[in-house]
Amino acid sequence: MKRVVGISLGSSSRDHVVKVKLQGEEYQVERIGTDGDMKEMIKKINELDGEVDAFGLGGMDLYIYAVDRRYEFRDARRIWRAAKKTPIVDGSGLKNTLERRSIEQLMEETDLLDEPKKVLLMSAMDRLGMAQAFEKAGCKMTYGDLLYVINLPIPLYSLNTLAAVARVLAPIVGQLPFTMIYPTGSKQTINKPRHVRYFLENDIIAGDFHFIHRYMPAELPGKVIVTNTVTGDDVEFLKERQVKTLITTTPEMQGRSFGTNVMEALLVCMAGGNQELSGEHYHRLLEELDLRPRIVHLQ
Repeated sequence: MKRVVGISLGSSSRDHVVKVKLQGEEYQVERIGTDGDMKEMIKKINELDGEVDAFGLGGMDLYIYAVDRRYEFRDARRIWRAAKKTPIVDGSGLKNTLERRSIEQLMEETDLLDEPKKVLLMSAMDRLGMAQAFEKAGCKMTYGDLLYVINLPIPLYSLNTLAAVARVLAPIVGQLPFTMIYPTGSKQTINKPRHVRYFLENDIIAGDFHFIHRYMPAELPGKVIVTNTVTGDDVEFLKERQVKTLITTTPEMQGRSFGTNVMEALLVCMAGGNQELSGEHYHRLLEELDLRPRIVHLQ
């Protein structure tokens, strides 16, 4: 049995292990949280390096994207280098394929985007494929990169503006401690509403679930959440907040959906690769597996 492990900077309370059979091969897929401890992440990777078939780097990204270029996080690169034998991926390759494809499938197979919607995407630099797919669908976008990552009260409304801002800020942000810009460890379980107006005035809230969970208001009646990496408890949390519909771009696996980093590691493992695959290769595997967004009606 092949083994895929996501080593996450997030809370260990969200750990999960499943066994799945795909294309005749059995896989053990698991997520191990380190409660915000980067040294523990490196230790876990060192312990399992060469013993497992693929790593997912969870709770942090190696790169952020500014439409036409990408910038590296210094902290993530340090952890990335700990894997000497086992391939490691951060999910960015899959975000630009699976998530783009998921929005296209929602357009083709549901009525969710029959009429252009107003969408708050928590961070377009984190999910460029999703941002471009929503724009292609004619949605009116609000990008929360400054609102929720930098905590500046400035919404962005186009990817062109985002690219200009990112070229100035991303090289600086990439050098900051990752814990300054993203909820890690126990922070992932704490809700501290921020810039609530933008949650309330949009029809769809999309992007990283930890950003959504941390900053959303007490109630979001009638809203649609498009995200991934949700547990059973997260589903109940959203239901209590009166969210109408939850859509995850990664499939449910025995009670939860894994992050794109774990799913990308699974695809790399399936392909027998030793590094991130090409976009075409990801598309081919996604077609073979026929992965589709999970839609859960909460109300």
